[in-house]
Amino acid sequence: MSSSAADPSAVRLNSDVRQRHPTASATSEKVEDTSQQQKQQQQQQSEANAATSRVKKTYGKTPDGTVFVVPTTHDMVTQLLDPREPKNLSDVAVLAIIALHFLAAYYLPWGVKRPLFAAIFMFWRLAYNVGIGYLLTIQSKYKLLVTWAKRWKLFENPATGKNPRPWLYNLLKKELETKIPQDYKFEEAPIEYNTWLTFRRVVDLILMCDFISYCLFAIVCAHKPDGEGLFMCFARWAAGITLVGFNLWVKLDAHRVVKDYAWYWGDFFYLIEQELTFDGVFELAPHPMYSIGYAGYYGISMMAASYDVLFISIIAHAAQFAFLVIVENPHIEKTYNPPQPRVRCESEAGSQLQEFASEHSVPSTTGRHDNTPLPVHNLIGLKNLDFFRITDVAIVLLCAYLAVVTMVTPSTRFYQALFVLHALAWRLWYSFGLGVILTMQSEEKMFTRHFLKYGESVGEAWRQWKGIYHLSNCLCHASFIAACYKMYEFPADWTHGWALLKHVVGLSLIALQVWTATSIYESLGEFGWFYGDFFFDSKRQLTYTSIYRFLNNPERVFGTAGLWGAALITWSRAIFLMALAGHFLTLAFLAYVEKPHMQKVYGRNLRDDAGVTKFIKRSLPPPVTEWQQSIDKVLDETKHFIDEFVDAARSRLATGSSTIVKDTSALFNKYPARLTLSKISADLAGYDPKHYGLSLAGTRVVGMNEKATGKESPNARVLKDVKTQAFEYGAPIRVKWTAPANHSKKDWVGLYMVTDNRSREVTEVPSLGRWVPTNPGEYDTTIDQGILVWDQPVEKKSEDTDLVEGEMIFEGDKLWWTQGVFEFRYHHGGGHHVMSISEPFEIQIPKFDDEHMGVDISGEVGERAVEAALLPVIRNCLDRDPDIAPSNAEERFGGHVERDGKYARRVVYAIRHMFGIDFAPAVVLADGNVRRLAWRICHAKEVLAPFSMSHTNGRTTPVDSKFAE
Repeated sequence: MSSSAADPSAVRLNSDVRQRHPTASATSEKVEDTSQQQKQQQQQQSEANAATSRVKKTYGKTPDGTVFVVPTTHDMVTQLLDPREPKNLSDVAVLAIIALHFLAAYYLPWGVKRPLFAAIFMFWRLAYNVGIGYLLTIQSKYKLLVTWAKRWKLFENPATGKNPRPWLYNLLKKELETKIPQDYKFEEAPIEYNTWLTFRRVVDLILMCDFISYCLFAIVCAHKPDGEGLFMCFARWAAGITLVGFNLWVKLDAHRVVKDYAWYWGDFFYLIEQELTFDGVFELAPHPMYSIGYAGYYGISMMAASYDVLFISIIAHAAQFAFLVIVENPHIEKTYNPPQPRVRCESEAGSQLQEFASEHSVPSTTGRHDNTPLPVHNLIGLKNLDFFRITDVAIVLLCAYLAVVTMVTPSTRFYQALFVLHALAWRLWYSFGLGVILTMQSEEKMFTRHFLKYGESVGEAWRQWKGIYHLSNCLCHASFIAACYKMYEFPADWTHGWALLKHVVGLSLIALQVWTATSIYESLGEFGWFYGDFFFDSKRQLTYTSIYRFLNNPERVFGTAGLWGAALITWSRAIFLMALAGHFLTLAFLAYVEKPHMQKVYGRNLRDDAGVTKFIKRSLPPPVTEWQQSIDKVLDETKHFIDEFVDAARSRLATGSSTIVKDTSALFNKYPARLTLSKISADLAGYDPKHYGLSLAGTRVVGMNEKATGKESPNARVLKDVKTQAFEYGAPIRVKWTAPANHSKKDWVGLYMVTDNRSREVTEVPSLGRWVPTNPGEYDTTIDQGILVWDQPVEKKSEDTDLVEGEMIFEGDKLWWTQGVFEFRYHHGGGHHVMSISEPFEIQIPKFDDEHMGVDISGEVGERAVEAALLPVIRNCLDRDPDIAPSNAEERFGGHVERDGKYARRVVYAIRHMFGIDFAPAVVLADGNVRRLAWRICHAKEVLAPFSMSHTNGRTTPVDSKFAE
């Protein structure tokens, strides 16, 4: 029937059938009636869908919390040049100013046009980067544009009698409502939004005049170079048009992603409740509108064949980057990456130190015996130059020595060859020599073992390696610069041939390498820059930020761009060969040193495709994509086969064939037996999280022995009746849960650190055995031993839903044997979808402060006090098991303590945090009971008392005074 309605010939055929066959006609009329009803239903459904789509609006939020609907707006080109769009007075003014530019370009004499339009363009560029930049800065810092609008009562309704300029109010109202005919009322919109719309009109004028004046300047400067052939002319124009087309696509795709809101800096005025997906051009380069978005400038410069246009393009591009760094980046950091809250207590300081170390890819030193360094006394950068450090002194002296030798020696062929060979030797040492050292360090910890051999620490090996690498890096580049200086010849005529262009492109490539190195350092920090994961076990997840968001290995191309830039500037075969050798050695270093180590350390956490690669693959046509996937599959299979063959051959030669089965079993044991796919459960519908609940009960911490004035004590931490619960270290915790009567029998409750999961809806980390199911018999493990009560009916109150409750206990290995803030999570149906989260609670070890208690730690009374404080902690550490845990200070520990080292590790951890004494686990096994451990603790505190950092002869030390302030 649908085809009949769409095809006229089918309609005529049905009419003929009805004339010849009345019965068929009646039947067809009934069918047509049914068809019309279906059409009406489909039309109503489409209208309903359209109405639903219209309901999905974007909502904005002002700084004072006002939420409003953000109307749909259009870009400035559409508003100004599309005749279908309504026009207002400001549009006429912008178009008139643009027309004046064209008239000036047409009527002014040729001798005046070039300097005049250079000045006009620089004026509009300054209006853009300085003028708009200033307005945005004061708006970001002080909300000054909105304050001015309030002070001048620009948007105050004249009906109130408070607006001294009603004509201006009416003009703005007409201007803005004309541009936004739907979903916008001038009187009802927040003042921040109206201020932004007014600011947009100023931006439209400046940006349009900036672009028009640049194009006109390029037109008046355009010419055909003398002696240019047809092929070169065609190549120049083809490349220029390509760059302009690419520039146009970048701008359009960027506008597709960020819309008018970000295009016109809307977040300086208000925020929108919408998440932007930064795909497309934002996967190609950082800040694409300001980086590759200016490729058209260089395309126009090529078409104009003018160095004047090229240089003014470079100046404009540099000014835009300055605008980004000075204006936009500080606002982005303030708005979307605010600073952490001020440290208020020692525990917060420790947690923030751990976070700081994690963000900088540095292993934490807490609880470790090595001297793993934090990035405090860095090496990279002139600001970190320290003449009290041997590495810095050596680098300065050697570079100065090299510079003097370079200046005083003549530039003969002998010295040129000598300097080139000198640079090549440093390049070989930097890439090949250091690569061998890192490979041996990765495989055998050779560098670290050398220092451990002489009683040094891992930290000392790390510091020495940093010095060697930094010195080699500086001397490698310094020797290359010296060789380039020897091979460089100053051009006799800058306007002849390609001399000027070679220098411009060469310097641009050098700047690109400097920017790449800076981005890599900012992303990796000193730890990553100096290959810290070759020396320390880094457990952090890889994060692809900064330049690594777009490229997996930026050094592969951009990391050697400066070498090719120097080859262009010098135009020397020797430097060209040096650049080729440097690039080849860099690729070899990445392939044979970095890549194997990264695969060994991070394994499957490594990303396959970077942002640029993903974008290119999505842009390929389907036939090319299929061909590329088939090629990748063949290559992967071949590589996998070769790797397996080599590994099998190596293991067979080293240990014999008898270990193959054993090694294979160990390999499979590394991976879980069951793979859980993270997807939304089909039976999750119908379950309301408000019907789920968790409550806790445990042994509360008493006797904190804190020195407090009443404001910093635990009782003053929160201003509410329900305080955050603090439980004893190792004490069992009972959890009561509530759920609907029809809840999944495979539900389970897990224990996690509060900071482990970013999401409140889905748990992101494994429980590592710290979980208990709600119902017994649902899992083929011994995990049911923590279940106490399950599915007991709950008396109804006001709800219609039938609820049940249960109780479970977490003890022993199901607990976290560390201090911190934790939470329980109730999960649905054997998955990781969270239905309820308990109130956070703390696990604490009370500190034993003998001075505050008035106890002499060296006497018998002190020992008895230590025994009394230590006994309950020891019992908790030994799971309160009657076969293991003592009932008094003289009873010996059970035999399990000697067999399982986890008990001793728990005890020494508690002693360290309770008394400040660091024992080895073997001490617990040697003493065997609480009394001997108490005596040992008192003896250690007595020995260390003269060296205490807190007090010396009853007086506060200068260090304490510093921290007290």
